[in-house]
Amino acid sequence: MAAAGLRGRGGRAPAVVALRLALLLGTALGSARARVYFQEQFLDGVNWQKRWINSEYKADLGKFKLTAGKFYGDPVRDKGLQTSENSKFYAISSRFKPFSNKGKTLVIQYTVKHEQKIDCGGGYVKIFSSDLDQKNLRGDSHYYIMFGPDICGSETKKVHVILNYKNKPHPIKKPIRCKVDGYTHLYTLIIRPDQTYEVKIDNEVVASGNLEDDLDFLPPRKINDPTVRKPTDWDDRIQIDDPNDIKPEDWDEPEYIMDTSAEKPEGWDDAANGEWHYPMVKNPLYRGEWKPRQIDNPNYRGVWPHPQIDNPNYSPDSSIYSYENISIIGLDIWQVRAGTIFDNFLITDDEVCAEDFGDETWGETKGPEKEMNIKQTEEEQERERVTEEKYFEQRFKKKLERKKESGKVRAVRNTIEKEEL
Repeated sequence: MAAAGLRGRGGRAPAVVALRLALLLGTALGSARARVYFQEQFLDGVNWQKRWINSEYKADLGKFKLTAGKFYGDPVRDKGLQTSENSKFYAISSRFKPFSNKGKTLVIQYTVKHEQKIDCGGGYVKIFSSDLDQKNLRGDSHYYIMFGPDICGSETKKVHVILNYKNKPHPIKKPIRCKVDGYTHLYTLIIRPDQTYEVKIDNEVVASGNLEDDLDFLPPRKINDPTVRKPTDWDDRIQIDDPNDIKPEDWDEPEYIMDTSAEKPEGWDDAANGEWHYPMVKNPLYRGEWKPRQIDNPNYRGVWPHPQIDNPNYSPDSSIYSYENISIIGLDIWQVRAGTIFDNFLITDDEVCAEDFGDETWGETKGPEKEMNIKQTEEEQERERVTEEKYFEQRFKKKLERKKESGKVRAVRNTIEKEEL
């Protein structure tokens, strides 16, 4: 399956990329055990529409289009699915032959480009079982894994890692920041049979650990011993009141005092308005509640270490990482500002294969993509500069014309005045 997987989906690749695909094929064959379960690079034009199914659960879902975007490293290889409508939900998926990752590494990888400098929206993928009704894909559809970037305002700029366990989604507890610069980035999730994981961005590890430790799948292995209480003489106060600090005698002042300079209004009617009183104003001498200064506690013993015992409710599970009938990858997202491009999808059991695939795709086009964007930016700035110069030049000419007209009017007026005189 390694050979079949890395040939790409959707028939023969165009001649302009055939050589590069051959190189990718050679990379895959170099790893005898590598199995590619899914690969999508959108190299065969409109044929992607035969492999990707749009959800129909609501009529106004956003539409995807195939494009390399406004700037790119390669006009063909960088084509991917782009969100095209603002403030829309999107739901699309592609099916592949079902498999289980039991006893095997699972690698999920793809590229994301938020060329619109996204303000709020998802850029993540979801992995589903074979029983998903693709035409009814929606936000509450049961998924196995959710992985990828999510951005909303200045607060949310994170990478989701959510794994389903016993029909309940469990998000990673570690914060992982995503990329927000508008360029294409490579996102990789690796889940191993020993229940360790890695998250990579641009083939660099940004998070790793143990699934059981970093996601709340199971109760904790240890708990506080309920039969043990903290000793009554254990002092865990870091600071205490200074016993030598005495409140000043003149400290106590009321917060508000009567304004005796105020005068009763002339029209004040005690019968109608009640008895008049001096208004209350803030007391400038008020200093608040007195508190003694704090000093280091000489008897501080630190935080009391509560003795731990084995949790009777804990039961290890060595199958947390594994899923059966993995068969669908989908995009189920919301975006306020559209323009995100998804490309270079890969699901495999080989970490080296995934890294090489990333280098051969994203790795080769990231540099030219950035160069093109910089060039476009410089050209746009030059156009703005020229436009601005023309604007001010026209204003200057109009001002000169007004001065000339004003001078002519004054000359005529002086002539008339001389003739009249």
